[in-house]
Amino acid sequence: MRNIVIFGGSSHPELAEQIASRLSVQLGRVKLSKFSNKETNVEIHESVREKDVYIIQSGCGHVNDNLMELLIMISACKIASAAKVTAVIPCFPYARQPDAPYKENGELLPRIPKNTFIGYTYNTPDSTPANELKDPFGEQNVNNASSSGISARSAGGYKHWIARSGTLIANLITCAGADHIITMDLHDPQFQGFFDIPVDNLYGQPLMIKYIKENIPSYQNAVIVSPDAGGAKRATAIADKLHMDFALIHKGRRSQIQPHKTDLMLVGEVRDKVCILIDDIADTSSTITKAAKILNENGAKKICAIITHGIMSGDAIQRIITSVIDQVIVSDSVPQVNHLAQCSKMKVFNISPMFAEAIRRIHNGESVSALFNLMDLI
Repeated sequence: MRNIVIFGGSSHPELAEQIASRLSVQLGRVKLSKFSNKETNVEIHESVREKDVYIIQSGCGHVNDNLMELLIMISACKIASAAKVTAVIPCFPYARQPDAPYKENGELLPRIPKNTFIGYTYNTPDSTPANELKDPFGEQNVNNASSSGISARSAGGYKHWIARSGTLIANLITCAGADHIITMDLHDPQFQGFFDIPVDNLYGQPLMIKYIKENIPSYQNAVIVSPDAGGAKRATAIADKLHMDFALIHKGRRSQIQPHKTDLMLVGEVRDKVCILIDDIADTSSTITKAAKILNENGAKKICAIITHGIMSGDAIQRIITSVIDQVIVSDSVPQVNHLAQCSKMKVFNISPMFAEAIRRIHNGESVSALFNLMDLI
């Protein structure tokens, strides 16, 4: 491969080495350090003039530091006359913070109902009476809002909008000089729409399918399970390709008396079956451990979880150790050495072949869609 330079950031140097090795390319020389005041320092020790540059930096560990390092590396290469700069971000940071509000039950809020602000008590200065509330739609004042004695929070009303950083992160990467982005299993596919540059969102499904075929005996008799409704499409796609049964963990409201409490309900038959939980991200591991408990209560014989991004923050590892999950398989989109040392239930599948092949195809102007066919995966 000619006119290509691959740099690895400090977030996941092992993955960068593996990708470069599969492409038979030496990693570009770059010095990454911190000044005494903790500002990021980047020194490019490689000529990138009129070359295609690929910077491999995953959104893990010290996320904000790694993001800033990526931005500075992109800018440095662009200023040094690189022909094209591609940010390879296996685990995309801030991808779970899109610019769309959600209801309390997780459903997307299509628009703001005009009567939602009635009965809402705002935190206003002492000089402003609480009953003098302005209608946000500018129609009329809403008086005596607290006369019913029920605030919107207790009544399940509309909450204040939360700052979302989706567009901001997209703009930062674009303004730094990135011409292209390669990532994997974005939590919210809509995140691609925040960019005005090409974004290749690779799917982890082929690697998951390959692992199931090679490591789970009699997988045809197992059941693919989605731990929540949001991941149903991903799980059903794998189940259809492997001709396996499918089940779903559904979160439902208990009653109108207790609207904030939910029950997890199993949709499907799992008794005396091997269950394979499929998810894109395990951060605190709360979702998969709760789903595994439901499966165990419904007679599942064995429970495995296959996850693309095993972030495992906080006490996630301890949750997995004490859970009924028999095995957790994660990709190496983030470093897993410490997690493997702490938990014997964890195993890792490698994503470097997929990213290496994607880089090769993009550099040579070939189709990337063939990567989604397992038979074409190297």
